[in-house]
Amino acid sequence: MNADAPDLYPNRLDAVRARAREIGIDHVVVYSGEDMAYLTGLRMESHERLTALVIPAAGDAPLLILPSLELTDPVRRAAEQVGATVHPWADGTDAVALVAGKVSGRVSVSTAMPALHLVPLQQGVDGEVVLASDVIDHVRAVKNAHEVGELAEAARRIDAVHERMGEFLQVGRTESEVGELITAAIEAVGLTHAEFVIVGSGPHGADPHHGVSDRVVQAGDVVVVDIGGPLPSGYHSDCTRTYSMGEPSGQVARDYAALQEAQRLAREAVRPGVAIGEVDAAAREYLAATGLGERFIHRTGHGIGLGLHEPPFVAPGADTVLAEGMTFSVEPGIYLDGHWGARLEDIVAVTADGRRDLNNGERGLRVL
Repeated sequence: MNADAPDLYPNRLDAVRARAREIGIDHVVVYSGEDMAYLTGLRMESHERLTALVIPAAGDAPLLILPSLELTDPVRRAAEQVGATVHPWADGTDAVALVAGKVSGRVSVSTAMPALHLVPLQQGVDGEVVLASDVIDHVRAVKNAHEVGELAEAARRIDAVHERMGEFLQVGRTESEVGELITAAIEAVGLTHAEFVIVGSGPHGADPHHGVSDRVVQAGDVVVVDIGGPLPSGYHSDCTRTYSMGEPSGQVARDYAALQEAQRLAREAVRPGVAIGEVDAAAREYLAATGLGERFIHRTGHGIGLGLHEPPFVAPGADTVLAEGMTFSVEPGIYLDGHWGARLEDIVAVTADGRRDLNNGERGLRVL
């Protein structure tokens, strides 16, 4: 629980209820995981035993339904803080039926709820079951000053790891060896763990989700390094930089310069009132104009917070209107299959009149 902000979770719960009423939702069913942590501070896992917070849009207090073996003093305190009644259930109970009996009308359900629970819930509810994207995701997308501060601190720490890349990324080491050094550095800066480590050297850089391998980093390689990890509070970092093992060729230097300019234009497009698809278009159209459009094969970014990937998504044609407090990555990339790739990623926050860059490390092609 957040002792410095005792109203944090009740206020978030009130915002979810208000949003539900606004769009005609009668009940919201929150599954364990990020949504539960956001609304209660509880980091719980359901597995095959269902844990759910049932939130009426109006009237009755929320109801926390969970296995009796999960009922601890921290759970009781968290439920009390948000005014929720606790309903423990024992093995042998049909927990999904228990939830279904507490809801009716239009029921909005966390997008993370697995089919194991969702399908029988749909069959048992007296009403319509819809995804909670327009309720919970809508509320979570706009961060308060504390959340932006947490993301900025996570970004500062991951920037510090990139600053040390010359120590880690060296010719003759395998990607896996480099990844192990990066992992240790991520933990050393106070992030809880390395959520992911991508070291894409040479042709592996053309695979956006490569990971690491036993390939040895070679002189002349272009290397994509995409890394991140969360603070103890759960707020994530995610930053990509591209490195050259020795002076790059003229073509690589020109292509990377175009990528850097595309990313700058996309960041410059971030401000309140703009459709997020315009941020994507700023990068995509510039790369297309420079002949690199076909090498840009993914969306420009994703939201970030308690989730590493969460709404809003910076994709072609996306119509989410940017609002102060939204946080997301801006990460165009170019990929030449079988040869090399490059990506440049920063986390930004929408401010009252523009944006704040949360990552502030060198954005050029760094020669090691």
